[in-house]
Amino acid sequence: MSDVEFKSTLQMLVPMIVEAMCNEYGLNEYAALMALYESKLYSDLEREPTKLWHLSPLALADLWHQEVTTGKIVYPEEA
Repeated sequence: MSDVEFKSTLQMLVPMIVEAMCNEYGLNEYAALMALYESKLYSDLEREPTKLWHLSPLALADLWHQEVTTGKIVYPEEA
């Protein structure tokens, strides 16, 4: 995947992850966006080789929740 394609994918994916965080965990959009951007998950998601962008927005929201509640992330093998 080219850098441009990856950045476009990330731009489309972030709002969907934020929406899932709002729906599943009761956050408002701003709080969800800030929490996502400050997370290790987002740092890893920004790196194309991790292939985390293959996961669904709900799966990524769940991984974010795992990170904030346990302090660690266990990525699925298919990522």
